[in-house]
Amino acid sequence: MNRQAQAAVLFLVGAAVLHAGATDLYLRYVKAGLQPLLLGAGVVLIVAAFATVWYELRGARTAKQVQRGGDHSDTQGGHEHGHEAADEHRYVHEPADEHGHAHEPADEHGHAHREPRISWLLILPLLALILVAPPALGSYSAMRTGTALQAPFGYPALPSGDPVPLSLVDYAGRAAYGHGRSLGDRRIKITGFVALDRAGTPYLVRMALNCCAADAQPVKVGLTGRIPPVLQPDTWLEVTGTYISKRAKDPVNGGIIPFFDVSRARPVPTPHDPYDESWNN
Repeated sequence: MNRQAQAAVLFLVGAAVLHAGATDLYLRYVKAGLQPLLLGAGVVLIVAAFATVWYELRGARTAKQVQRGGDHSDTQGGHEHGHEAADEHRYVHEPADEHGHAHEPADEHGHAHREPRISWLLILPLLALILVAPPALGSYSAMRTGTALQAPFGYPALPSGDPVPLSLVDYAGRAAYGHGRSLGDRRIKITGFVALDRAGTPYLVRMALNCCAADAQPVKVGLTGRIPPVLQPDTWLEVTGTYISKRAKDPVNGGIIPFFDVSRARPVPTPHDPYDESWNN
């Protein structure tokens, strides 16, 4: 892979990273707070691509100047000096022909060495980023991973309103570790996607994100009460109801899974950010 190809790959990767960071696509890979760093990385890659091109063009111009100097020395009788200068430049800057095109480096016997073609595999992540936009992690991953619910540091007062909108992670922490004392009899509204275990028990889930999608873990809330008769995995639901003391153990890691007594449920579109980042804030 020559310098021109390297510059092209750098530019394309930088442009793809900038495109992902400027749209909602980046939320499929990293948490929202990393957007500025992602945009900065894209800018750095594009600047590096232009710097590579500039360095290559500068080397070609220098090669032409040295060659012209050598030709002038030949006309003045300084054949040996001109050839030595050209040879010195060839070994330092890589050889170039009269058109300024760089040749492949040669060994002491004059045999050219090609760069390994496997280096072109570096472009595969770029193609994956451009051509494949993976969906957010869903029920398949959730039911094969233990719940990541953690004990909250405190239980702030519930906001006003009826029903009270809470994140699923917030409700799960209050229900599992606070035993619902901070919830009382208030009506609560939470949102998540549906997951079903092998026995058909429905859960409402949000994937908790620490840094990126690779470390996402589920927080699960069991559903009971007025549940829709037909539930499709990965369907997003907004459920309204109250706290119930029922709980279960996650069969994967033994973590606590609190339950929610549903009085009303309705399907909703997939949210702008499908991951929940509140569990580690």
